Amino acid sequence: MSDPLAAFREDMRRLRAECVWKREQTHESLRRYLVEESWETLEAIDSGDPEHLREELGDLLLQIGFHAVIAEEAGEFTFDEVVQGIVDKLRRRNPHVFGDAPVTDAASVNELWESVKAVEKARTSVFDGLPPGLPALLLADKVLDRAERAGTPLSIPDSPDLGDRLLALVAEARTAGVDPEHALRDAVRRVAPR
Repeated sequence: MSDPLAAFREDMRRLRAECVWKREQTHESLRRYLVEESWETLEAIDSGDPEHLREELGDLLLQIGFHAVIAEEAGEFTFDEVVQGIVDKLRRRNPHVFGDAPVTDAASVNELWESVKAVEKARTSVFDGLPPGLPALLLADKVLDRAERAGTPLSIPDSPDLGDRLLALVAEARTAGVDPEHALRDAVRRVAPR
């Protein structure tokens, strides 16, 4: 039986060697495509069309493969090390599956994941590692989540400032168990259907 991942890896290497456009690309020049493909994958999820999602996941994987092969050529790390790295991380962060850590529900799985991650990353602040380029709603949600999990929920001022009011709405969404980004996207789709 053929190994599609091995074929993909070899095709990416060949494309970098034989296609002039692909050979000229760098991590920096490909940034926009990684962002685009991520958003297109989210759109495919929202569409509910499994074929569309399968296609977009492939396009996202193309970007990952592209970056891995560029790094491989530079001697930074190999394509296989990328794959092995995620296998190792999954096994470390899921000791309830790959070990004998007891869990009782999804919340305890998440707590276990976060505790293993905290040991791995040895961060000095609960907010370390948050990418500053995240969309504002997602960033607000993550900041509030991390503060709550650290046992120090943020105090959001009751003020007329629009930013404070938006942050309060994100907190309200979290309390209601609603993803604020998804809720806003749904609302926009309702008023401006495509």
